[in-house]
Amino acid sequence: MSDEEGDIQVEAPDLAEDDPMRAFLPASFGKKSRDADVAAQMDRSRRAADQQTTQTVKPAGRSQDSSSKPSSDSDSDSDSDDDSDEDEDEYPTSHEMVIKTHDRAVTTLSLDPAGGRLISGSIDCTIKLHDFSSMTPTTIRAFKSVDPFEGKRSAASSETHPINHIEFNPLAGGFFLCVSAHPQAKIMSRNGDVVAEFVKGDMYLRDMNHTKGHVSEVTTGTWHPTDKNICVTAGTDSTLRIWDINNKRCQKEVLVFKSKAPGTAGRSRMTAVAWGTPAQGGNNILVSAALDGTLAMWSGDGPFSRPTAEIREAHKPNTWTGGIDVSSDGRMVVTRGGDNLIKLWDTRKFKEPLVSVEHQSTSDEYPMANIKYGPNSTSIITGSRTGHLHILNPGNLRSEYTTPVTAGVPLITVDWHPKINQIVTGSANGETHVLYNPTMSSRGAVDVMSRAPKRRHVDDNPEFTTDMSLGLSGESIVTPGALPARGAGMVAPGKLKDPRRPQVPQQTPFMRSQPDEKHISENIPLSRMLHEDPREALLKYADVAKKDPMFTNAWKETQPVTQYADVSDEEDDGPDKKKIKR
Repeated sequence: MSDEEGDIQVEAPDLAEDDPMRAFLPASFGKKSRDADVAAQMDRSRRAADQQTTQTVKPAGRSQDSSSKPSSDSDSDSDSDDDSDEDEDEYPTSHEMVIKTHDRAVTTLSLDPAGGRLISGSIDCTIKLHDFSSMTPTTIRAFKSVDPFEGKRSAASSETHPINHIEFNPLAGGFFLCVSAHPQAKIMSRNGDVVAEFVKGDMYLRDMNHTKGHVSEVTTGTWHPTDKNICVTAGTDSTLRIWDINNKRCQKEVLVFKSKAPGTAGRSRMTAVAWGTPAQGGNNILVSAALDGTLAMWSGDGPFSRPTAEIREAHKPNTWTGGIDVSSDGRMVVTRGGDNLIKLWDTRKFKEPLVSVEHQSTSDEYPMANIKYGPNSTSIITGSRTGHLHILNPGNLRSEYTTPVTAGVPLITVDWHPKINQIVTGSANGETHVLYNPTMSSRGAVDVMSRAPKRRHVDDNPEFTTDMSLGLSGESIVTPGALPARGAGMVAPGKLKDPRRPQVPQQTPFMRSQPDEKHISENIPLSRMLHEDPREALLKYADVAKKDPMFTNAWKETQPVTQYADVSDEEDDGPDKKKIKR
């Protein structure tokens, strides 16, 4: 055999170097390792918008130096690149992970103290639970969806409410506070189970001091900074109520806010509340905002009979002040009002704002828009109507860093976790964004993007997931009691089946042999009477009963004739009135 016959020639396709079809050609033969290319996955998660439209505030001295000293074009380009790199290294916003689990606007977010679990609430009346340890770059989704009022759907009066606020307990990550558009707030476990439901007050009592709970919708709430068993809720009944989660039958304290605005009858809706304490220790403070524009401050340890300080018209009356937060040292309070203003207050001189800057508000559409202090109170973060994330200076409230997250869609809620150093945002389009930096951040989204992508399976899409108990073959061996119980629309007492799966009607022996309508009408006597008008059925025998009466024939001839009196024209007006006796 010659050399020409022994050589094997493989015809390779003639493709250009940049042809996209080359991605489908095998690079090697044999078993391939599934090691994750972490660098490539991180590059794919890099924010393109952050590189293009990020705005930062640079010191004035730097601009003057650059204008006074001429330099070449190459030097200026290198300086701008260095500045952008420094800005990216300062804030964890260079990369992002997008979570699309809600159908409507995301109104509230919270991370547990360890930073391993993320919960989000929306106006679609659901709470989504996300676990960073179980997600991969191809399976970014919630592992559980919870409706706080799901247990009541078995009753005749089914109800569901939008989620106003959720917040993990900062001292015990096993529970979180859930506030819906309902008079009763709930304490839920980190797995989505309802642990306690606070009682509803008597709405017919005028004095709120005598009620045991909120009598109208609860707007927001927060946890005690040093006691893991205490939380506070704010309601539209002009009260703040302090609860002990071990006693859900009655609140621990009730703080009645008496509005002094004219025409309010002494009541005003409480829109925001914050509970802060100095990190070095000391007395904690409780600050709340009302719809009449008042900002009130109480001592966190009591007494609660009246506020220790109160500022009337801190923001414009009848505008929703949804954002409020206390600094880590307990001295500063920042508020974001519905009058397009952000104000900074000093608790030691609680009379006039230190700084006031203009910022477009979204409270008219989404009252849950918040504002938060960053780790160690070194910065302040908030969203905007245009979908940008603003990082402000805590001293003068000037914007130090602005980056688009959901351009053109309002950014409602923000949070900056100090342990994992990542920023989570919720937008009006139902998206949750986790912003991070691989060099500065730890765990969380960094671990998700560092894992090998999971192979896609049909079960990964919940729209195509079916109940396996309906698809078992006849030869399969099923352990008795292993299949879930299938009742009339229920899988357990008080819990409905998965709404994404179709409800198969129960097959009964009568349904298997049920005859059609034609067979019934032809073989069952008087079956047509089911579809006949009873009045017409009786009237068709009226002539027969008159000509040949069957039951009244015995007294046919002796039956008296009915006689009616003839009414004259004079008697049309009715009977004569009785004569008055004199």
